[in-house]
Amino acid sequence: MMYNNLSALNINLSENKIELFNKFIKEFCAYSEKINLISKNEINILFQKHIYDSLSVNLFLKNNVPLKLLDIGTGGGFPSLPIAILYDNIKVTAVDSTQKKINVVSEIAKKLDLKNIQAICERAENLPNNCKNSFDIAVSRAMAELRIMLEYAIPYVKTGGYFIAYKSIKAEEELSNAENAIKILGVKLFDKIEYSLPMENSPKRVLLVFKKVKDTPEIYPRKNGMISKKPL
Repeated sequence: MMYNNLSALNINLSENKIELFNKFIKEFCAYSEKINLISKNEINILFQKHIYDSLSVNLFLKNNVPLKLLDIGTGGGFPSLPIAILYDNIKVTAVDSTQKKINVVSEIAKKLDLKNIQAICERAENLPNNCKNSFDIAVSRAMAELRIMLEYAIPYVKTGGYFIAYKSIKAEEELSNAENAIKILGVKLFDKIEYSLPMENSPKRVLLVFKKVKDTPEIYPRKNGMISKKPL
């Protein structure tokens, strides 16, 4: 059974959770056929490439404590939906600027009766001010270069909280390019957690875990596309 692979992430699913993930896979594939959430070639490896990867965050989230988590650029719901399914005690806010994708996240959450996730259609830099310094953890997967993602995420993380970037073989190069952003935004690299996907010839994956050690200057995140136009 594919779920046995999750033991490498220290995850042992209950029957109820397996049922939820099976339902999630069925619903996601049905929606993806209509609006192409992921490529057709990836549907057959949905678990290995997207669900398993999303759940790799368990290698960091070892303590079973209630948390508020922000997923920036969730797309069709990764990693937000798998996280919400696995962790009943994590309140997930999934953000994406594409309305049709956010609609899918909301509809799947409703069909799975997930009470711990909300989906918001908005650009990350335009989230309300009351979102700043309010999340225990922010995550982002396959959205943008690290120095860009740091500016999107860090202003919304509490001082003492964490940002987790899902990255692959370019992690070291992106870390080097992000030195200025790391300094300006008040974070430090806390951990690098390497893992592999349960696929043949899978490239190494890494979770770059940053801890917010001081308050972020109020001007961040910058508006009007400046984050990607002029990265820190």
